[in-house]
Amino acid sequence: MNNPKRNRPNILITGTPGTGKSSLAESIASSLNLNHFDIGKLVKEKELYEGWDDEFQCWIIDEDKVIDELDPILIQGGCVVDHHTSEWFPERWFDLVVVLRADIENLNERYEKRNYSQIKITNNIDCEIMQVCLDEAIRSYDEKIIKEMTSNSIEDNEENQNTVGEWYNNWMQHNQI
Repeated sequence: MNNPKRNRPNILITGTPGTGKSSLAESIASSLNLNHFDIGKLVKEKELYEGWDDEFQCWIIDEDKVIDELDPILIQGGCVVDHHTSEWFPERWFDLVVVLRADIENLNERYEKRNYSQIKITNNIDCEIMQVCLDEAIRSYDEKIIKEMTSNSIEDNEENQNTVGEWYNNWMQHNQI
């Protein structure tokens, strides 16, 4: 599906929890003057949930409410969205989909620092091993707009910022309305 013409692109940053989505999204939004939407925070702040999952200690997202909330904003362009799943977002929203990947050892350390429960750690590690987020993105978006990036260190984050910044500048040069 072709994306509607807009003055600035939208970027989705996805990946297993702990891969650095929010850090990268915040950096990109700040450096490129884009709006940043952390779906987890948005769901909590705007009460866009159906209930609470006791086992995983998180809100159960009402996807329709999130789409209704963001559609008028994203259709205009100039946004960075970060979330660990991607398949339920409308394809028309995004011009670039970044899938962050990290080594299991790094993720495990990050989860322990966040005091995740063992079931949450195991589930997230299994998702990263089985590349669930990457496969979801490939099923949901044109492969030409998907970039898989490593996110194990601050240096990786800086390199990813530069790569996305270069992509953004290129998009702006080639998509002037």
